[in-house]
Amino acid sequence: MTIADDTEQTPNAFRRWMLLTSVVLATTLYSMTVLIVSVVLPQMQGTLSATPDQISWVMTFNILATAVVTPMTGWLTARFGWRKVMLNGVLGFIVSSLLCGQASSLESLVAYRILQGGFGAPLVPLAQAVILDTFPRRQHGLVTSIYGMGVVVGPIIGPILGGYLSELYNWRFAFYMLAPVGAMAYVGLWVFVNDGGRNEKVRFDWTGFLALSAAICCLQLILDRAERLDWFESSEVILEAAFGAFAFYTFVIYSLIARQPLLNPRHLLDRNYALGLLIVFIYGMLNFTPMVMLPPMLKDLGGYPESVIGTLLGGRGAGAVVGFFLAMWIGKLDPRIGLTLGFSLLAWSGWYMMGFDMNVTQFDVALTSIVQGLAVGILWVPLTIATFATIDPRYLAETMSVFHLLRNIGSSIFISMSVTILIRTSNMNYARFTEFISPFNHLLDYPRNPNTFDISDISGLAAISVELDKQADMIGFLNAFGAFTLASLIAIPLVLLVRKPAKTE
Repeated sequence: MTIADDTEQTPNAFRRWMLLTSVVLATTLYSMTVLIVSVVLPQMQGTLSATPDQISWVMTFNILATAVVTPMTGWLTARFGWRKVMLNGVLGFIVSSLLCGQASSLESLVAYRILQGGFGAPLVPLAQAVILDTFPRRQHGLVTSIYGMGVVVGPIIGPILGGYLSELYNWRFAFYMLAPVGAMAYVGLWVFVNDGGRNEKVRFDWTGFLALSAAICCLQLILDRAERLDWFESSEVILEAAFGAFAFYTFVIYSLIARQPLLNPRHLLDRNYALGLLIVFIYGMLNFTPMVMLPPMLKDLGGYPESVIGTLLGGRGAGAVVGFFLAMWIGKLDPRIGLTLGFSLLAWSGWYMMGFDMNVTQFDVALTSIVQGLAVGILWVPLTIATFATIDPRYLAETMSVFHLLRNIGSSIFISMSVTILIRTSNMNYARFTEFISPFNHLLDYPRNPNTFDISDISGLAAISVELDKQADMIGFLNAFGAFTLASLIAIPLVLLVRKPAKTE
């Protein structure tokens, strides 16, 4: 694929910076919706008279649509060019978001969320490919840092602002608020984005696309439903796993023998790119997991109100902004320094969270949120620079789509793993705790025990059950934070294998 049209005039500095502003707005627009729905799910469930299992499809199908369309970014760019793909993506995203706000039934909302995910999926990888091709290599650290703010900060401010509007009005305004941002992004893209990236000779690999889409859909369905269905005790999960494995096998074999595969495996011969894909997979695992795990812990076990939880998690956004500014300087150094520092900070924050209890203070939560945001901001720039330093600009759109696809898959897999660890270990510890509730345990006769813990009546046993359930859940959260810490440490040896990119003038 050809990323730059030779007939296009090289944009001047003003047009380049205005283009960067426009694509950052488009990226922020899409990334705001990643977690925004999780805040308004209870309201939507009540309005649409849906069960918890049914309302989860609102998130699941959006993730599926995003995962399916993301690998198409390279072909869409080659067939239609930067300008058409980005303009139609933003316009379709705005319209589908407004339709989500107007939805009157669960079926229509799920359909509009599919459209929202499909139209928005190419925006993130294509936006980064455009700015890397438009700006000279010596400015890649700076522009990647600015662009990364939209990727990382959007999922943080989206739930906070969406939760506030849903409390003030209703859940529909969490979707309506996307329209003004989308309108500004559309105008900027219309004015400043050139029509580059075309290559009419590229054919679309339907076999590879259908096989990869089937594998991704099966994986996401397993992650979303397996815990409720008791994993491989369910025939549905077994069928999805078998079909998904066959589809992925088909995709791999076809990619190796096809003349023009959907995703060219020859790019994996580039050492930095192959390592970058592994590292961004771990980066995706660590990026959103604390934002999913901390709110239920703080609300159900710590008794924090939603407004305070949102403010505490907002510290992650503040840390990310500082991290991206630091990355502008760190990006000039060996990328292994920034990557090691970032993953070390994430490991420290995970270790610190492993010391939480039900009396965790606001300072502790705010500190870990800020450190995690700082680490994520520091990581993004050196990770991007190291991964794509030796990639031919002609293949940026294709390789960038795989980069972001693995980031999203890593996030989905690890969130599901963390929830599984939480549920399974909580149940195990609760069962273990109940073995000690007996008239023969003299600790229960301790004079300072509350009167409500009297095992001689039903109300006392119920109070003990509630307390044991909370303690078991707390251990489950700590185990999930332990997995977070381990994943952070695993990334560091991979970082040391990355080659330092050659300096450019």
